[in-house]
Amino acid sequence: MGDFPNIFKHIREKSGLTQQQLADKLGISRSAVGMYEKGEREPNFETLELIADTFNVDMNYLLGKKPSTEVIPDTYYFNPETSKIAQEIYDNKELSLLFDAARDADPEDLQTVHSMLMALKRKENGQ
Repeated sequence: MGDFPNIFKHIREKSGLTQQQLADKLGISRSAVGMYEKGEREPNFETLELIADTFNVDMNYLLGKKPSTEVIPDTYYFNPETSKIAQEIYDNKELSLLFDAARDADPEDLQTVHSMLMALKRKENGQ
């Protein structure tokens, strides 16, 4: 499967995820992640697709058929503030984890978290 083991390990480490954290995200065992990284096992198509989606890379890059992956151009977002926020989420592991957790949250839970964050912000600003 080409250079998949090295690429897979590289993008996991670059994302700041442990093998266990990535395994939890992908719904596979930690040992499967380890075996993928050592080249002792290969993911099936569905898992490969899930890995590509998780890291926002294309499958040809994962398989080592392309030297790099597509990068979203700066002009992808029409609003510069949205582009800045998206980049901050991408660059900051804690923000990414928060964003991922929010995907499955109920609207009421999101509103509660939003209210808490706004209260913390007001407290920080001495209001």
